[in-house]
Amino acid sequence: MGADVSAPDSGGGKKGPGVKKQARKDTKVDMTPMVDLGFLLITFFVFTTTMSTPKAFKLNVPDDSAKDEEKNEAKASGAFTVLLGKQDHVYYYEGQLLPDGSNFKSSNFKAIRNEILKKKANTPEKDLVVIIKPNEESNYKNVVDMLDEMQIAVIKKYAIVDISEGENALIKITEGGSVPPSGGK
Repeated sequence: MGADVSAPDSGGGKKGPGVKKQARKDTKVDMTPMVDLGFLLITFFVFTTTMSTPKAFKLNVPDDSAKDEEKNEAKASGAFTVLLGKQDHVYYYEGQLLPDGSNFKSSNFKAIRNEILKKKANTPEKDLVVIIKPNEESNYKNVVDMLDEMQIAVIKKYAIVDISEGENALIKITEGGSVPPSGGK
């Protein structure tokens, strides 16, 4: 079996009465080798293509078996707290939240990186810790975006912590919502 193509001979001779016409043969192409080659190429490309691997960053998690004395406590001067609200709103404060809320500031995801970098430049590396506190109205994407910001700013110590009622109330007041009654989260 081969890929033979039969074409009629043009004759090139005399034409006219008394010259016999040659019988035409059908043109036939054998496609079997072409199909074999196609499957070989498909197989080659499937086996040589590298599959895309998911890209993730390493997350260091503290040991749960550590004693209370061995657990790290954040210094108030090195703490930078980021609160995540609804509709991509970001709030932050440095150190401890003052009772009057005067150090509670509003930001967005574009500007928070600059604030984190400023805090990093003004704080010794061993004391710096960023505390991320999402509230119930923030979404998963916002938390992942903040974790990305930690990687971009090369922050070595950060934690995701539950938000306190006072901080959540400040977010509600800032966003213009109603404050839940005390005792509920």
